[in-house]
Amino acid sequence: MAEKLLMKGNEAIGEAAIRAGCRFYFGYPITPQSELTAYMAKKLLRMEDAAFIQAESEVAAINMVYGAGATGVRVMTSSSSPGISLKQEGLSYLSLAEIPCVVVNMQRGGPGLGSIQPAQGDYFQATKGGGHGDYHLIVLAPSSVQELVNLTMDAFNLADQYRNPAMILGDGLLGQMMEAVEFKEPPKVALPDKNEWAITGCKGRKPRHIVPFDLDPLVLESWNKKMGEKYTLLKQKEVRYELLNTEEAELIIVAYGTVARIIKTAIKNAKNEGIKIGLIRPITLFPFPEKVIAEAAERVKKFLVVEMSLGQMIEDVKLAVNGKAEVKFYGRSGGVVPTPIEILEEVKKI
Repeated sequence: MAEKLLMKGNEAIGEAAIRAGCRFYFGYPITPQSELTAYMAKKLLRMEDAAFIQAESEVAAINMVYGAGATGVRVMTSSSSPGISLKQEGLSYLSLAEIPCVVVNMQRGGPGLGSIQPAQGDYFQATKGGGHGDYHLIVLAPSSVQELVNLTMDAFNLADQYRNPAMILGDGLLGQMMEAVEFKEPPKVALPDKNEWAITGCKGRKPRHIVPFDLDPLVLESWNKKMGEKYTLLKQKEVRYELLNTEEAELIIVAYGTVARIIKTAIKNAKNEGIKIGLIRPITLFPFPEKVIAEAAERVKKFLVVEMSLGQMIEDVKLAVNGKAEVKFYGRSGGVVPTPIEILEEVKKI
């Protein structure tokens, strides 16, 4: 049986990344994820064949990720909402260059500088590309410190398997909370050989280069189509979600991350009052579990989307429901966390 450790969420991510083989981290401190940067500094600076750099800016950090990732190593960066905004151009370049990496976003209140409290206002940014052009990140949304560990390890495998940047989309609450976690040996996954594309010195072979642009529109279009095929494959093979009480529910709530934990308490409270609520929790935000939501809409005619935002994931839920059920919304923003009591009151209104 694996040993259990009491760890803060941000530090648990760092330990999981190192155990997954990450030896290169480039970042810049920002609340509420700075403990992750500090943890990586403490660990990586003591290791051989590893590198930690506190860059002069988030822009510099993401381009360091590009350079390290191009050599085939496992590399990570992290930030919180405004810092992720500064990384968007680099993420767009990384996507077209098909360089695997992991990016952590511990969301905080916004827009602008916002607050240092937890929020979910970066859903559009994470799932719709965020930067310029047609691209997607693989986006994983944990709801516990244990899932921060598990999904961080998964993120490195998914990034390597699909040669695509992967994002852990958490929030300030998840990053700061402490829970008992286990670090189990990650399952062995067959991954593509990076020697086919990585820049490691010629060593008797023909020189390689990774240049994510082409002035010929037909060439660039062909690259976009290749990426589109990858995203279609992700939708077919990598969708993850959690279902709770959906078979008997008269109303289904869709929520992710920290909010989904709060919903589970609301469901228990509702059951005591004879109200049947179900939960669909997307674990992958891209690819989004649209099929399971569409199937649920065939039998349940009322949905409630709860987010720590003014409403972003609700658009994907509405697309999945496709008019077959009524979709309502309840949200708190700016760093305000909804309570089980107010969510249950909203359910009663519906």
